[in-house]
Amino acid sequence: MDETQKKEIHKKLMHEIDNTQKKIAEYTELCKPIAPENSIGRISRMDAINNKSVVEAALRQAENKMQQLQFMQHKIKYTDFGMCNKCKQNIPLGRLMIRPHSKFCVNCAQ
Repeated sequence: MDETQKKEIHKKLMHEIDNTQKKIAEYTELCKPIAPENSIGRISRMDAINNKSVVEAALRQAENKMQQLQFMQHKIKYTDFGMCNKCKQNIPLGRLMIRPHSKFCVNCAQ
């Protein structure tokens, strides 16, 4: 992988990190406890609690993605960046542009 491709991927990586940080902040805000004094009705309250659990799952996924993105941001400095962890072949540039935190090529990811 040449330096221009690495710069392109780094730019995409930084964009993804920024977007993921915004999502984490938004999900964290939405995960705040639902106060019992809010008289929104029994069914509406149950629906709000259900929605909260969905948002909590999305928050965990976003935090996991953030860890992977930060790891790849650190790894981009090394010569083995862009190589599949399993088969040791180069991960196609297109895959890295779509999913910059990919550790595996398409075949090994399946």
